Amino acid sequence: MSNLYRVLESQFPRAPDRCAFETPDGRYYTFDDLRAGSAKIANWLASLGIARGSRIAVQVEKSVEAVMLYLAALRSGMVFLPLNTAYRESEIGYFISDAEPAVVVCSPAHFSWVEPIARANGCRHVMTLGEAADGSLIQAATPHRATFKTVSSKPDDLAAILYTSGTTGRSKGAMLSHRNLASNARTLQKAWHWQRGDVLLHALPIFHVHGLFVALHGALINGSKTLWCAKFDADQIIRLLPRATVMMGVPTFYVRLAADDRLTRAVVKGVRLFISGSAPLLKETFEAFRAKTGHVILERYGMSETVMLTSNPYQGERRAGTVGFPLPGVGLRLVDDRGRTVRRRRQGLSEIGAVQVRGPNVFSGYWRMPEKTREEFTQDRWFRTGDMGQWDADGYLHLIGRSKDLIITGGYNVYPKEIEMLIDEMAGVDESAVIGIPHPDFGEAVTAVVVAKPGVSLNPQSMIAEIKARIANFKVPKAIHIVQTLPRNAMGKVQKNILREQFS
Repeated sequence: MSNLYRVLESQFPRAPDRCAFETPDGRYYTFDDLRAGSAKIANWLASLGIARGSRIAVQVEKSVEAVMLYLAALRSGMVFLPLNTAYRESEIGYFISDAEPAVVVCSPAHFSWVEPIARANGCRHVMTLGEAADGSLIQAATPHRATFKTVSSKPDDLAAILYTSGTTGRSKGAMLSHRNLASNARTLQKAWHWQRGDVLLHALPIFHVHGLFVALHGALINGSKTLWCAKFDADQIIRLLPRATVMMGVPTFYVRLAADDRLTRAVVKGVRLFISGSAPLLKETFEAFRAKTGHVILERYGMSETVMLTSNPYQGERRAGTVGFPLPGVGLRLVDDRGRTVRRRRQGLSEIGAVQVRGPNVFSGYWRMPEKTREEFTQDRWFRTGDMGQWDADGYLHLIGRSKDLIITGGYNVYPKEIEMLIDEMAGVDESAVIGIPHPDFGEAVTAVVVAKPGVSLNPQSMIAEIKARIANFKVPKAIHIVQTLPRNAMGKVQKNILREQFS
C-alpha cells in the first residue's frame, strides 16, 4: 500500500453518511464525497493524457474541493505542487518555469495573469477553482465517473514538491515521496494519540506542511471529522472550540485566543490537545494559555524537507521553550563546528550544535538542484536542517535559531535566540527579533528590533543597560529599534531578511 491516498483512504469510515468536513457556513462533505470528488478529478486528469509524475501546480484559496484536487493528484500518480496564495506574478513565473507543471489551477480572480505565465512556459491546461466550488476545474470534472482505480506507486515515487520560502536566495523545491508523507502521518497518529471520535479544528492554510500534511493527514488517517475554517477568525474559532477535540495552530493563534475574554475553561473543556508549530512559541504565551484554559500546548518541530521531526510528549511534561524529543524512527543529532557530536550534560544545557536528521520522513533532495542537494546532506546521509540547537539534561531539544541567522561580531558567535529570550522577558516587551547589521569594525553589529506591549513606552538605552548587566558585552545589542509589528510570512515566521534590509 505505497500510494499515500490508499494509506489515508484505508482508514475512512465505510458509513456513507459520515461527515468528513463541515464548514462554518453549514456545508457538509462525507467521506464518500471525498472518494467521489477526488475520483472525478482523477478521471479528468487521466483524460488529458499527461504522464505519471507530471506536476500539478495549485494556487487556490482554501476549500474542500482543493483537498479533493490534492487527493486526485495522489490517486493518479501526479505530483502535487501547492503554492502560497500570496505569491504574485514574478514568484509564480519562477515556480512554473522551474517545475514545468502539466496543469496549473488558480483562483478565478487570478486567471487573467496566471494563464499567460503558464502558457508561456508550455503548460496547456490552465484551470480555475474558487472557494465556493466554482471554476472551470469543477465544470470539467463533473461529467466524469465517481470511481477511480488508484494507481500503484513505489514508496519513493514523488507525491509533492514544496518550495521553500526563499528568504535567502532562490527558492528550492523539496521533493517529498509517498513514503515520506505516509510514514510521518502514521508516526504522528500514534505520538499524538489520535482517537476514535476526534474532531479537528482546522484554520491553517493548506499550501504548507503544517496545514496540508500534519493537520489534514492527521484527521484523514484517523477517519476524523474536520471543522474546516478558511482562515483563523477568533469569532469562528471560539464558537467551534466546544465541538472540537484537537486544534493545531501557529503561535499567533494562541496569542490572540489567550487575549480574548470569551475564551474560558468551559469553552475548551472538550478539547484534549492543542498543538503549536511553524514558529517559536514564547514561554509567555505558553504560560498565559495554560493559566487561562488549563491546557498545556504541545509544541513540535518540523520543516518542509522533513515534515515533523520532534514533539513534546503527549503523556509527560510538555516543556516551555522546547520542541521535545525526536519522534520514533527519526534520527537527530547535534554537531559542533568541528564536526563532533554534541552530548547532553548532567545539568544545564549542552553546547550549541547544528541540527542534523535522518529517517523515512526525510526528503530525497531539491527539485533539479543536484549540487544543492549534495551540499545539504552529509557523507553519511544526514540532512543538515540549518537549525541550531541544544539538549537539556533531560533530552529535550531547544532550538536556538537558524545557522544563517548566526551573528559573527568581532570574531565571536552570537545566537539571536539567546538574546531574544532575554529581551522577551523584560517588562513591557511583547516580542523581539535580533539580527546582524554590517559594521565597519565588528563585521556585524548585534541589533534588536522590539515590539512593545500596548500602551507601554520602551527606552532603548535603558534596555541596553539592563541587558549589559546580564550577558557578555559582545552579545549586547549595539542598537534597539522599537517598531509596531514584526514582518511575518504566512506561517507566522519572522522575516529577518526584511528587518536586515530595513535597518542595515
